[in-house]
Amino acid sequence: MTNPLAVTDALFFTTLDRAAAERLTAAAASGAEDGELFLEHRESEAITLEDSRIRSASFDATRGFGLRSVMGEAAGYAHAAEITEAALSRAADTVKAVAQGHSGTLDVGPRATNTQLYSDLNPLSAMGFAAKTDLLQQVDAYARARDPRVKQVMASIFGEWQAVQILRPDGGRVADLRPLVRFNVSVVVEANGRRETGSTGIGGRFAYDRVLDEASWKAAVEEALRQAILNLDSVPAPAGEMEVVLGPGWPGILLHEAIGHGLEGDFNRKKTSAFAGLLGQRIASPGVTVVDDGTIPDRRGSLTVDDEGTPSGRTTLIEDGILVGFLQDRQNARLMGVAPTGNGRRQSHAHIPMPRMTNTVMLGGQHDPGEVIASVKRGLYAVNFGGGQVDITSGKFVFSASEAYLIEDGRIGAPVKGATLIGNGPDALTKVAMVGNDLALDPGIGTCGKQGQGVPVGVGQPTLKMTGLTVGGTAV
Repeated sequence: MTNPLAVTDALFFTTLDRAAAERLTAAAASGAEDGELFLEHRESEAITLEDSRIRSASFDATRGFGLRSVMGEAAGYAHAAEITEAALSRAADTVKAVAQGHSGTLDVGPRATNTQLYSDLNPLSAMGFAAKTDLLQQVDAYARARDPRVKQVMASIFGEWQAVQILRPDGGRVADLRPLVRFNVSVVVEANGRRETGSTGIGGRFAYDRVLDEASWKAAVEEALRQAILNLDSVPAPAGEMEVVLGPGWPGILLHEAIGHGLEGDFNRKKTSAFAGLLGQRIASPGVTVVDDGTIPDRRGSLTVDDEGTPSGRTTLIEDGILVGFLQDRQNARLMGVAPTGNGRRQSHAHIPMPRMTNTVMLGGQHDPGEVIASVKRGLYAVNFGGGQVDITSGKFVFSASEAYLIEDGRIGAPVKGATLIGNGPDALTKVAMVGNDLALDPGIGTCGKQGQGVPVGVGQPTLKMTGLTVGGTAV
């Protein structure tokens, strides 16, 4: 492992004098309660194949800083795409206005950490461009050779390396080197005039070899092909209120959207969350325990330190059905009188940090998955999800299932198409009737959006049985 501070010093303090950066950061937060200088260097690439051709290839390198001063609920923020003393001086003059007329006490800085949760190597330099494009051609050829019904293949490679250093007004410094890779593949099949699609992806905070070795990409192709062929035999989904079983792993995206956002500190401090004022109360069935864990090694949502410099943590949100905590950045934690949880995140130096999820997981229970399925007389088994929407204030959600099956007399039946799950986050938690013992994490492809910012996240859960959930279907 290299020293992140040494690496980022070499990146940032060539065009900017470190002593000047520390002086201006302190000046910007003079009289304020908090603040930081966020320095960022990011390299990213994306290569896509479609119709047996490389359709696009891009590489981008960006550098910049974000300077913040915080006083109470107010925050002054300025950013620039050039890391120079002149740009930083102009930014400091702008953001320090937030504390004018006030005399705040600077908050204690984050504790230091020696933990590194992922490799610090730049994945983009480990594999040449020609090798990546050749691999995508192999993916295309392999998928088409596997089944004559394959009509189209789409595959993509994405890689990123982000180097950050965070300077605090009290002179504290912390740095992080963050790799991120992802491989996605979609397959379109056709039979008897009907076309269907299957897709999957894998990724995380590591080098390309974890997703682009032959065994991994072939397994991804097989999974996408399995889903597409399965959908050829799907029947219209039924509609109505019924028991729903959610599969392990990726279906945790419903938990993330319908419940996780409502447990972020800013929404609860402002009382715009459906969970506001419910701390210490039962909001879920017994046996439901939900954590947000940014410390799982190599996971897409994990962070050695968050974007304010706070070490990532494992925060229990719901314990045996009781609401016990929220996700906090430094500002909202201070205003709510609690400790930061390491969830202050931002999309880039051009964005202000806010409370965000990392890897949000419902822990496993006592039931065998087969037992869960066998307990359902008539219902839906949802294995994978596509898009969804949620209203944070009301908690209402709508999610579309990309892979689902009928359950009849305790047995998994025909695959169905067009199933949507409709409900209310707080209400849905109380309808969890059985929690499986097969906890699984998602494959590492999730991105979360909030107030125009996107950040990588992870989800996970075991098999769950939920009673009385509304299913929107297409059967007539």
